[in-house]
Amino acid sequence: MNRRRTALLSLTALMAAGLTAVPVGPAGADEVEQIRNGTFDTTTDGWWSDNVTLGLSDGRVCADVPGGTVNRWDAGVGQNDLTLVKGESYRFSFSATGTPEGNSVRAVVGLQVSPYDAYHEVTPQLSVSGNTYTYTFASPVDTTQGQVAFQLGGAADPWRFCLDDVSLLGGVPPERYEPDTGPRVRVNQVGYLPGGPKNATLVTDATVRQPWQLKNASGAVVARGWTVPRGVDPSSGQNVHSIHFSDHRTAGTGLTLVADGETSRPFDIGTAAYEKLRLDAAKFYYTQRSGTAIRDDLRPGYGREAGHVDIAPNQGDGNVPCQPGVCDYTLDVTGGWYDAGDHGKYVVNGGISVWQLLSTYERAKFARTGQAEKLGDGSLNIPESGNKVPDILDEARWELEFLLKMQVPDGKPLAGMAHHKIHDEQWTGLPLMPSADPQKRELHPPTTAATLNLAATAAQAARLYKPYDSRFAATALAAARKAWASALAHPDVLASESDGIGGGTYADREVSDEFYWAATELYLTTGAKEFEDHILKSPVHSADIFKPISFDWAGTAVPARLDLATVPNRLPGRDKVRQSVREGADRYLATLKAHPYGMPYAPAGHKYDWGSTHQTLNNAVVLATAYDITGSAKYRDGAVQSMDYILGRNALNISYVTGYGEVSAENQHSRWYARQLDPKLPRPPVGSLSGGPNSSIQDPLAQSKLQGCVGQFCFIDDIQSWSTNELTINWNSALTWMASFVADQR
Repeated sequence: MNRRRTALLSLTALMAAGLTAVPVGPAGADEVEQIRNGTFDTTTDGWWSDNVTLGLSDGRVCADVPGGTVNRWDAGVGQNDLTLVKGESYRFSFSATGTPEGNSVRAVVGLQVSPYDAYHEVTPQLSVSGNTYTYTFASPVDTTQGQVAFQLGGAADPWRFCLDDVSLLGGVPPERYEPDTGPRVRVNQVGYLPGGPKNATLVTDATVRQPWQLKNASGAVVARGWTVPRGVDPSSGQNVHSIHFSDHRTAGTGLTLVADGETSRPFDIGTAAYEKLRLDAAKFYYTQRSGTAIRDDLRPGYGREAGHVDIAPNQGDGNVPCQPGVCDYTLDVTGGWYDAGDHGKYVVNGGISVWQLLSTYERAKFARTGQAEKLGDGSLNIPESGNKVPDILDEARWELEFLLKMQVPDGKPLAGMAHHKIHDEQWTGLPLMPSADPQKRELHPPTTAATLNLAATAAQAARLYKPYDSRFAATALAAARKAWASALAHPDVLASESDGIGGGTYADREVSDEFYWAATELYLTTGAKEFEDHILKSPVHSADIFKPISFDWAGTAVPARLDLATVPNRLPGRDKVRQSVREGADRYLATLKAHPYGMPYAPAGHKYDWGSTHQTLNNAVVLATAYDITGSAKYRDGAVQSMDYILGRNALNISYVTGYGEVSAENQHSRWYARQLDPKLPRPPVGSLSGGPNSSIQDPLAQSKLQGCVGQFCFIDDIQSWSTNELTINWNSALTWMASFVADQR
C-alpha cells in the first residue's frame, strides 16, 4: 500500500521542532554526561545565546527575553558539539522557571546544522507544570554535531527565563511505555442506537462464560446475561469475550456494563450523539481552510489569520512557481483545504475527500433513509450559511475551486492535466500557524492520477451543483472533460515515489482505477456513450475490487462501483454492479462477525495500515451501501456496529474521535491544533478523526515506544506520532459519510 509520507525528519532551518527518537539498539552500559557546565555555578562557558544576554543569578543562568518576537527560535540559549550515539537511550533533564509564570520554553535535542533535525522536543509551561523536567528518548543517529537548545521567542511581552541543572545523560535504561487502557469492559463510549446492534468486549483471563449486567445512570440493573468466550484476539493479543445486549432498546444516558468485576466507561442509548457527530465531522473542514481567515465567532477558540495569502512571512499561494525545471509559469492556487497536519495541498487526497463529502449528500438524496435536509443550508455554521445552498456543498466547493486552479493552462505542455500537489519547499516544524509559514511554495509536476481525480470530482460536482449554480456546474463539467481528454493523451505520467521533501508523496503507480472512476462520474453526469463504453470495456469493471481495504486515495475503483450502484443511471448490466456490492459487503460482514472486536477490518497478518480508522469506516461504507441497495438489516447493523470500534470498543479503550467518549484522542499531529506543544493553541476540533493504529510505526516517537506492538496497540495519542495519530481530510470524510448514515438510522 502506498504511503502518504516518506519522511518528516528533515525540518526547516532554524525550526528545530520535531520528533522523539528511535531505539534501534541497546542502551550503553555506562552513564555518560554529555553537557558541559550544566550547573552554572561560576560561569556560562560552553553555552551560546541568541537575542538574549546571559547572566548568573543564585547559581543559575538567567536571560531577559524580549517581547514581540514571532517565532520560538527568535530567541534562545543552547549548547553545541554534543555526541549522540545511534540507538542509545538518553535522559534529558533540566530545571527552569519563567517570570511571569505561564510562559513556555521549547526544549530540543537535535542537530546544530542544517536540516536542524530534532530528536526530542518538549514544551513545558514554566512555573505551572513544575520547575524540574526529565525525559527519556533514544537517538536515531550517530553525530558529533548534536545540540541542546532552549527556544524562548514568540511571547508578546518580555519575560525572564532561568535555567539550571541541565543534563543529557547517555547510557540510561530506556523507558517502557504501557498505555492506560482503563476498565477491561470495552464499549462504544458515545452511544448505541435504540433499534441497533449493541455489542461490547470483555478483556479477561477467564475461559468460561461470565455474567454481565447493564446498569442505568442510577445504578439499577436493567438487563443481564452471559458473555461469549472468543479466545485470543490476534489483532490485540488479548483473551476476550463478547457481550451482546441488543435486546435492550430503551433510550438512556450514562449507562454502564459490568462484567468480571469491571465497570465500563459510560455510554448512551439514543440518536442525539450521531446527529451531532454528523455535523461536527463535517465542520472539521472549515478550520482546515487555506486562503481565508477563520472566524472565531463561527469556531470559538479556533479563529486565526488567513494562511498563504501572499502576506509576509508567507510567500503565498497567489503566484506559485513550479519546482525547478517543471514548468515556466506560475499559478494562483489559493484556497482549498490543508491536507492534514501540514500546510500542503494535494489533488489526489483532495479528490477522494471531495468525492466522499459530495457522496454523503448524494446518498442522503437518494437513499431510503437519507435526510438531505440535515446537511442543508445553515447546518454547518460556515461563512456561506444562508446562501440557500446546502452547507456541505458550500464546504466541498472550497476545495473544488482549488482543484480547478491546479489544471495546467491552455497553450502549455500537458495542458488540461492537473498538478499533483503544492506545498513548501522544505518540511516545517511544529507548531506553526499557516500565516507564519515562511517557506517557498512550489507546484509539483502534473500526473495522470491527479488529472483523473480532477475529472471525477468535477464531473460529480457538475450534477450536484447544477440546481444551485448552473454556471459553476458548467465550468466544472468543462474542466472534467478537458482533464479526461488530457489523461487519455497522457495515460502514464506517474508521481515520483521520491518526491517527499516538504510534503507527502501520494505516489500512485496504478491508475486504471482512476480511469474507471473518472469515466463513471462523467457517465453518471452526462450519460454519454464514450464514458459508458470506457466503463464496460475496463477490466476494473468486472474485477473483484473488494479487498481487505476497500478504497482510499490510491484505490478508487470502489467509489466508482458504489456510485454506479446507487446514483440513478441506465448502465447495461447494472444488476451485476449491485450484486458485486452485495458480495463485497458480505465479505466485510463475515470479517466483522469473525472479529472479536466486531469490526469489518482485518488486514493480512493483522498489520494495521496507515489511517486504519478510516479504512475501517470505508469498509463500513460498503456495508451501508449494500443496505441502501437491498434494505437488508444485516448490512445496516454491520455498518452501524463498525462505529463501535472507532468510538471506544477497541483494545486501547479510546475513542479515536476528538471530544467523543470519556477518553478520546486529542493530540493529533498538526501544526496549528498543537496545544500539547503550546498551551496558547487549541486541540483538534471536536469531531476530528485520528488515523489510529499503524503497524509500520514510521515516526520516531512511535518507534521509541511501540516496538513489537501488535495490531491495535500500534498507536499513541501524541502530536509527534504522525504515523499513528495524524488527522487528514480524507479520514474525516470517511467519518462524515458514516456518521451521517448512522444518524439516519433508528
